[in-house]
Amino acid sequence: MMRRLAMKGKLAGRLALSLEVLLMGWVLVQARQTLAQEPGPAASAAPAAQDAAPAAPTAPATAQDATPPAAPVYARWGEDLAAWRAARESAIDAPDGWLTLVGMDWLNPGVNSIGAAEDNQIRVHAQAPDHIGLLTVSSIQAKGKQPAQEIVQLQAPSGGFPPDLTIDGGPARESPLTVEGPKPSMISWHGVTIVVLKRGDRYAVQIKDANSPARAAFKGLNWFVPNPRYRVHAAWTPYTPPRTVKIPTVLGTTIDLPSPGFAEFVLDGRPVNLEPVIEKGAEGTLFFILRDVTSDIASYGTARYLHTGLPDHGLDQPGTLMLDFNLLENPPCAYTTFANCPLPPEQNRLPVAIEAGEKLYPPQ
Repeated sequence: MMRRLAMKGKLAGRLALSLEVLLMGWVLVQARQTLAQEPGPAASAAPAAQDAAPAAPTAPATAQDATPPAAPVYARWGEDLAAWRAARESAIDAPDGWLTLVGMDWLNPGVNSIGAAEDNQIRVHAQAPDHIGLLTVSSIQAKGKQPAQEIVQLQAPSGGFPPDLTIDGGPARESPLTVEGPKPSMISWHGVTIVVLKRGDRYAVQIKDANSPARAAFKGLNWFVPNPRYRVHAAWTPYTPPRTVKIPTVLGTTIDLPSPGFAEFVLDGRPVNLEPVIEKGAEGTLFFILRDVTSDIASYGTARYLHTGLPDHGLDQPGTLMLDFNLLENPPCAYTTFANCPLPPEQNRLPVAIEAGEKLYPPQ
Protein backbone atom coordinates (compact mmCIF):
# COMPACT_ATOMS: atom_id res chain seq x y z
CA MET A 1 0.00 0.00 0.00
CA MET A 2 2.77 2.47 0.89
CA ARG A 3 4.54 1.57 -2.36
CA ARG A 4 1.41 2.61 -4.22
CA LEU A 5 1.33 5.76 -2.10
CA ALA A 6 4.87 6.71 -3.10
CA MET A 7 4.15 6.16 -6.82
CA LYS A 8 1.13 8.38 -6.81
CA GLY A 9 2.70 11.09 -4.62
CA LYS A 10 -0.73 12.17 -3.22
CA LEU A 11 -2.22 11.15 -0.49
CA ALA A 12 -8.41 12.59 6.58
CA GLY A 13 -25.44 15.52 24.48
CA ARG A 14 -24.96 13.91 25.76
CA LEU A 15 -27.14 16.19 27.76
CA ALA A 16 -30.10 18.30 26.72
CA LEU A 17 -28.59 21.67 25.92
CA SER A 18 -29.81 25.20 25.74
CA LEU A 19 -30.67 26.52 22.28
CA GLU A 20 -27.51 28.58 22.28
CA VAL A 21 -25.31 25.56 22.93
CA LEU A 22 -27.15 23.48 20.33
CA LEU A 23 -26.57 26.15 17.71
CA MET A 24 -22.92 26.43 18.65
CA GLY A 25 -22.53 22.67 18.47
CA TRP A 26 -24.11 22.70 15.02
CA VAL A 27 -21.65 25.35 13.87
CA LEU A 28 -18.78 23.26 15.24
CA VAL A 29 -19.89 20.13 13.36
CA GLN A 30 -20.61 21.99 10.12
CA ALA A 31 -17.26 23.79 10.18
CA ARG A 32 -15.41 20.51 10.87
CA GLN A 33 -17.19 18.74 8.01
CA THR A 34 -16.49 21.58 5.59
CA LEU A 35 -12.82 21.67 6.51
CA ALA A 36 -12.55 17.90 6.15
CA GLN A 37 -14.35 17.69 2.80
CA GLU A 38 -12.95 20.34 0.50
CA PRO A 39 -11.47 20.46 -2.07
CA GLY A 40 -11.60 17.74 -4.71
CA PRO A 41 -10.91 14.17 -3.58
CA ALA A 42 -11.48 14.80 0.08
CA ALA A 43 -13.67 12.85 2.46
CA SER A 44 -17.39 12.61 1.90
CA ALA A 45 -19.89 14.03 4.42
CA ALA A 46 -18.82 14.35 7.48
CA PRO A 47 -8.57 -8.37 21.05
CA ALA A 48 -5.72 -10.43 20.75
CA ALA A 49 -4.01 -10.70 17.38
CA GLN A 50 -6.98 -9.04 15.76
CA ASP A 51 -6.08 -5.76 17.49
CA ALA A 52 -2.50 -5.66 16.24
CA ALA A 53 -1.38 -2.55 14.40
CA PRO A 54 -1.27 -2.73 10.60
CA ALA A 55 2.16 -3.69 9.36
CA ALA A 56 4.48 -0.84 8.42
CA PRO A 57 5.47 -0.65 4.73
CA THR A 58 8.64 -2.54 3.94
CA ALA A 59 9.78 -0.28 1.11
CA PRO A 60 11.16 3.02 2.47
CA ALA A 61 10.12 6.17 0.71
CA THR A 62 12.83 7.98 -1.23
CA ALA A 63 13.83 11.52 -0.36
CA GLN A 64 12.08 12.71 -3.51
CA ASP A 65 8.84 10.93 -2.64
CA ALA A 66 8.99 11.21 1.14
CA THR A 67 6.69 14.13 1.75
CA PRO A 68 3.71 14.45 -0.59
CA PRO A 69 2.46 17.97 -1.21
CA ALA A 70 -0.12 19.22 1.25
CA ALA A 71 -3.68 18.98 0.08
CA PRO A 72 -4.54 22.30 -1.56
CA VAL A 73 -6.65 24.61 0.52
CA TYR A 74 -9.82 26.14 -0.82
CA ALA A 75 -10.53 29.86 -0.78
CA ARG A 76 -12.39 29.94 2.53
CA TRP A 77 -10.22 27.43 4.39
CA GLY A 78 -8.74 30.04 6.73
CA GLU A 79 -12.15 31.55 7.50
CA ASP A 80 -13.72 28.14 8.11
CA LEU A 81 -10.85 27.13 10.38
CA ALA A 82 -11.24 30.35 12.38
CA ALA A 83 -14.99 29.71 12.69
CA TRP A 84 -14.37 26.15 13.86
CA ARG A 85 -11.91 27.36 16.48
CA ALA A 86 -14.37 29.97 17.73
CA ALA A 87 -17.11 27.35 18.00
CA ARG A 88 -14.71 25.00 19.79
CA GLU A 89 -13.88 27.66 22.37
CA SER A 90 -17.57 28.43 22.90
CA ALA A 91 -18.32 24.73 23.44
CA ILE A 92 -15.55 24.46 26.06
CA ASP A 93 -16.85 27.61 27.79
CA ALA A 94 -20.52 26.55 27.64
CA PRO A 95 -22.63 26.38 30.83
CA ASP A 96 -22.39 22.59 30.65
CA GLY A 97 -18.97 22.36 29.00
CA TRP A 98 -16.02 20.37 30.30
CA LEU A 99 -14.80 23.27 32.45
CA THR A 100 -17.95 22.87 34.55
CA LEU A 101 -17.42 19.19 35.44
CA VAL A 102 -16.64 19.31 39.19
CA GLY A 103 -17.39 15.75 40.31
CA MET A 104 -17.65 12.12 39.20
CA ASP A 105 -18.57 9.43 41.74
CA TRP A 106 -19.80 5.84 41.66
CA LEU A 107 -23.13 4.86 43.18
CA ASN A 108 -23.17 1.97 45.65
CA PRO A 109 -26.06 -0.50 45.81
CA GLY A 110 -28.79 0.84 48.08
CA VAL A 111 -29.20 4.44 49.22
CA ASN A 112 -26.70 7.18 48.30
CA SER A 113 -27.33 10.64 49.73
CA ILE A 114 -26.11 13.60 47.67
CA GLY A 115 -25.59 17.25 48.59
CA ALA A 116 -23.04 19.82 49.74
CA ALA A 117 -22.93 18.72 53.40
CA GLU A 118 -20.12 16.47 54.63
CA ASP A 119 -22.48 13.72 55.81
CA ASN A 120 -23.48 12.81 52.25
CA GLN A 121 -22.11 9.75 50.51
CA ILE A 122 -21.71 11.92 47.41
CA ARG A 123 -20.46 15.46 48.04
CA VAL A 124 -21.34 18.30 45.68
CA HIS A 125 -18.37 20.66 45.73
CA ALA A 126 -20.28 23.73 44.63
CA GLN A 127 -22.75 26.24 46.01
CA ALA A 128 -25.69 23.86 46.48
CA PRO A 129 -28.19 22.68 49.13
CA ASP A 130 -26.77 20.60 51.98
CA HIS A 131 -29.10 17.69 51.13
CA ILE A 132 -30.38 17.47 47.56
CA GLY A 133 -31.84 13.96 47.52
CA LEU A 134 -31.27 10.23 47.71
CA LEU A 135 -30.09 8.18 44.72
CA THR A 136 -31.21 4.61 45.31
CA VAL A 137 -29.94 1.61 43.36
CA SER A 138 -32.30 -1.36 43.69
CA SER A 139 -33.58 -4.39 41.82
CA ILE A 140 -37.14 -5.05 40.79
CA GLN A 141 -38.51 -8.42 39.74
CA ALA A 142 -39.77 -8.43 36.18
CA LYS A 143 -42.91 -10.28 35.19
CA GLY A 144 -42.76 -13.94 34.28
CA LYS A 145 -39.38 -15.61 34.17
CA GLN A 146 -37.47 -12.50 33.20
CA PRO A 147 -34.45 -11.72 35.41
CA ALA A 148 -34.63 -8.91 37.96
CA GLN A 149 -33.91 -5.44 36.60
CA GLU A 150 -31.76 -2.84 38.33
CA ILE A 151 -33.07 0.71 38.52
CA VAL A 152 -31.86 4.03 39.91
CA GLN A 153 -34.45 6.23 41.63
CA LEU A 154 -34.42 9.78 42.94
CA GLN A 155 -36.01 10.04 46.39
CA ALA A 156 -36.54 13.04 48.64
CA PRO A 157 -34.32 13.58 51.70
CA SER A 158 -35.86 14.08 55.12
CA GLY A 159 -37.55 17.46 54.98
CA GLY A 160 -38.31 17.16 51.25
CA PHE A 161 -36.60 18.37 48.13
CA PRO A 162 -34.88 21.80 48.25
CA PRO A 163 -36.82 24.71 46.71
CA ASP A 164 -36.08 25.26 43.00
CA LEU A 165 -34.79 21.70 42.50
CA THR A 166 -35.94 20.37 39.11
CA ILE A 167 -35.75 17.13 37.18
CA ASP A 168 -35.81 17.33 33.39
CA GLY A 169 -37.06 20.90 33.63
CA GLY A 170 -40.04 20.19 35.89
CA PRO A 171 -40.45 20.24 39.67
CA ALA A 172 -38.41 17.55 41.43
CA ARG A 173 -40.38 14.37 42.18
CA GLU A 174 -39.60 10.89 43.37
CA SER A 175 -39.20 8.76 40.27
CA PRO A 176 -36.91 6.35 38.41
CA LEU A 177 -34.11 7.98 36.43
CA THR A 178 -33.16 7.46 32.82
CA VAL A 179 -29.48 6.46 32.91
CA GLU A 180 -28.88 5.34 29.31
CA GLY A 181 -29.46 6.79 25.86
CA PRO A 182 -29.00 10.31 24.46
CA LYS A 183 -31.12 12.06 27.11
CA PRO A 184 -30.42 10.84 30.64
CA SER A 185 -32.44 12.41 33.44
CA MET A 186 -31.05 15.78 34.57
CA ILE A 187 -31.40 16.97 38.17
CA SER A 188 -30.81 20.73 38.40
CA TRP A 189 -30.52 23.41 41.05
CA HIS A 190 -29.69 26.82 39.61
CA GLY A 191 -26.33 26.30 37.84
CA VAL A 192 -25.64 22.83 39.31
CA THR A 193 -26.66 19.76 37.31
CA ILE A 194 -26.51 16.09 38.30
CA VAL A 195 -26.77 13.18 35.88
CA VAL A 196 -26.52 9.44 36.57
CA LEU A 197 -24.94 7.44 33.73
CA LYS A 198 -24.60 3.68 33.34
CA ARG A 199 -21.00 2.63 32.78
CA GLY A 200 -20.71 -1.11 32.25
CA ASP A 201 -22.41 -2.71 35.24
CA ARG A 202 -22.02 0.37 37.46
CA TYR A 203 -23.57 3.83 37.74
CA ALA A 204 -21.56 7.06 37.67
CA VAL A 205 -22.83 10.37 39.03
CA GLN A 206 -21.65 13.34 36.98
CA ILE A 207 -21.86 16.76 38.64
CA LYS A 208 -21.47 20.05 36.77
CA ASP A 209 -21.38 23.61 38.03
CA ALA A 210 -21.90 26.45 35.54
CA ASN A 211 -20.19 28.78 38.02
CA SER A 212 -17.10 26.61 38.54
CA PRO A 213 -13.75 28.35 39.19
CA ALA A 214 -12.30 26.70 36.08
CA ARG A 215 -14.98 28.22 33.86
CA ALA A 216 -14.65 31.62 35.56
CA ALA A 217 -10.91 31.58 34.80
CA PHE A 218 -11.31 30.62 31.12
CA LYS A 219 -9.59 33.07 28.77
CA GLY A 220 -9.59 31.08 25.55
CA LEU A 221 -7.70 28.18 24.01
CA ASN A 222 -4.15 28.01 22.70
CA TRP A 223 -3.48 27.05 19.06
CA PHE A 224 -0.65 26.30 16.69
CA VAL A 225 -0.46 28.66 13.72
CA PRO A 226 -2.69 27.34 10.88
CA ASN A 227 -0.53 25.36 8.48
CA PRO A 228 -1.77 23.77 5.21
CA ARG A 229 1.22 21.40 5.37
CA TYR A 230 -0.72 19.38 7.94
CA ARG A 231 -3.70 18.97 5.63
CA VAL A 232 -3.01 15.73 3.78
CA HIS A 233 -4.69 13.14 1.60
CA ALA A 234 -4.11 9.73 3.17
CA ALA A 235 -4.55 6.36 1.49
CA TRP A 236 -7.43 4.40 3.04
CA THR A 237 -7.24 0.60 3.43
CA PRO A 238 -10.33 -1.17 4.83
CA TYR A 239 -10.21 -4.10 7.20
CA THR A 240 -12.08 -7.13 5.89
CA PRO A 241 -13.88 -7.80 8.12
CA PRO A 242 -13.73 -4.70 10.36
CA ARG A 243 -11.81 -5.15 13.60
CA THR A 244 -12.80 -4.57 17.20
CA VAL A 245 -10.11 -2.60 19.02
CA LYS A 246 -9.62 -2.35 22.77
CA ILE A 247 -9.12 1.33 23.58
CA PRO A 248 -7.56 2.06 27.01
CA THR A 249 -8.84 4.90 29.20
CA VAL A 250 -7.28 7.10 31.88
CA LEU A 251 -9.24 5.17 34.54
CA GLY A 252 -7.50 1.92 33.60
CA THR A 253 -10.54 0.45 31.87
CA THR A 254 -10.88 -0.49 28.20
CA ILE A 255 -13.57 0.27 25.65
CA ASP A 256 -14.33 -2.07 22.73
CA LEU A 257 -14.85 0.02 19.59
CA PRO A 258 -15.05 -0.99 15.92
CA SER A 259 -12.21 -0.01 13.60
CA PRO A 260 -13.07 -0.20 9.88
CA GLY A 261 -9.56 0.26 8.45
CA PHE A 262 -6.45 2.46 8.56
CA ALA A 263 -5.13 5.63 6.95
CA GLU A 264 -1.60 5.76 5.54
CA PHE A 265 0.59 8.71 4.56
CA VAL A 266 4.14 10.09 4.81
CA LEU A 267 5.13 13.02 7.03
CA ASP A 268 8.65 14.38 7.52
CA GLY A 269 9.98 11.49 5.46
CA ARG A 270 8.44 8.86 7.72
CA PRO A 271 5.58 6.50 6.83
CA VAL A 272 2.64 6.85 9.21
CA ASN A 273 -0.32 4.55 9.89
CA LEU A 274 -3.31 5.80 11.85
CA GLU A 275 -6.16 3.56 12.94
CA PRO A 276 -9.53 5.22 13.65
CA VAL A 277 -12.49 3.90 15.58
CA ILE A 278 -16.21 4.63 15.31
CA GLU A 279 -18.05 5.93 18.36
CA LYS A 280 -21.56 4.76 19.11
CA GLY A 281 -24.03 7.20 17.61
CA ALA A 282 -21.42 8.74 15.28
CA GLU A 283 -21.44 6.24 12.44
CA GLY A 284 -20.76 8.95 9.82
CA THR A 285 -17.54 10.08 11.49
CA LEU A 286 -14.11 8.54 12.03
CA PHE A 287 -12.47 9.16 15.41
CA PHE A 288 -8.65 9.21 15.56
CA ILE A 289 -7.03 9.07 19.03
CA LEU A 290 -3.34 9.89 18.69
CA ARG A 291 -0.17 11.11 20.36
CA ASP A 292 2.84 12.69 18.64
CA VAL A 293 6.28 14.13 19.42
CA THR A 294 4.80 17.47 20.54
CA SER A 295 2.91 15.77 23.38
CA ASP A 296 3.97 16.93 26.87
CA ILE A 297 5.99 19.74 25.25
CA ALA A 298 3.63 21.95 23.26
CA SER A 299 0.46 19.83 23.13
CA TYR A 300 -1.50 17.86 25.70
CA GLY A 301 0.47 14.83 26.83
CA THR A 302 -2.22 12.17 27.12
CA ALA A 303 -3.68 12.38 23.63
CA ARG A 304 -5.28 14.60 21.04
CA TYR A 305 -8.37 13.80 19.02
CA LEU A 306 -9.25 14.22 15.34
CA HIS A 307 -12.71 13.69 13.86
CA THR A 308 -13.03 13.31 10.10
CA GLY A 309 -15.60 12.39 7.49
CA LEU A 310 -15.51 9.08 5.63
CA PRO A 311 -13.14 8.00 2.80
CA ASP A 312 -14.13 9.02 -0.72
CA HIS A 313 -15.16 5.45 -1.69
CA GLY A 314 -16.72 4.48 1.62
CA LEU A 315 -15.37 2.48 4.53
CA ASP A 316 -15.25 -0.91 2.81
CA GLN A 317 -13.31 0.10 -0.34
CA PRO A 318 -9.75 1.38 -0.83
CA GLY A 319 -9.64 5.11 -1.38
CA THR A 320 -8.40 8.38 0.05
CA LEU A 321 -9.23 10.26 3.22
CA MET A 322 -8.70 13.92 4.07
CA LEU A 323 -6.81 14.44 7.34
CA ASP A 324 -6.62 18.07 8.43
CA PHE A 325 -4.51 18.04 11.58
CA ASN A 326 -5.31 21.71 12.10
CA LEU A 327 -8.52 20.27 13.59
CA LEU A 328 -6.73 18.34 16.35
CA GLU A 329 -8.36 19.02 19.72
CA ASN A 330 -7.58 18.27 23.34
CA PRO A 331 -9.51 15.55 25.18
CA PRO A 332 -11.88 16.47 28.03
CA CYS A 333 -9.16 15.47 30.52
CA ALA A 334 -7.29 18.63 29.55
CA TYR A 335 -10.01 20.68 31.26
CA THR A 336 -11.15 18.55 34.21
CA THR A 337 -9.78 15.73 36.34
CA PHE A 338 -13.21 14.08 36.44
CA ALA A 339 -13.44 12.94 32.80
CA ASN A 340 -12.73 9.42 31.58
CA CYS A 341 -10.77 9.91 28.36
CA PRO A 342 -9.81 7.29 25.76
CA LEU A 343 -6.06 6.87 25.26
CA PRO A 344 -4.33 6.26 21.92
CA PRO A 345 -3.71 2.64 20.94
CA GLU A 346 -0.06 1.74 20.49
CA GLN A 347 -0.18 2.08 16.69
CA ASN A 348 -1.36 5.70 17.01
CA ARG A 349 1.64 6.87 19.05
CA LEU A 350 3.43 8.68 16.25
CA PRO A 351 7.19 9.22 15.83
CA VAL A 352 6.66 12.62 14.16
CA ALA A 353 5.78 16.09 15.41
CA ILE A 354 2.39 17.46 14.35
CA GLU A 355 2.62 21.17 15.06
CA ALA A 356 -1.00 21.86 14.29
CA GLY A 357 -4.31 22.12 16.08
CA GLU A 358 -4.85 22.73 19.79
CA LYS A 359 -1.94 23.31 22.17
CA LEU A 360 -1.65 22.79 25.92
CA TYR A 361 -4.36 24.24 28.15
CA PRO A 362 -4.06 26.52 29.97
CA PRO A 363 -1.72 28.42 27.64
CA GLN A 364 1.89 28.03 28.74
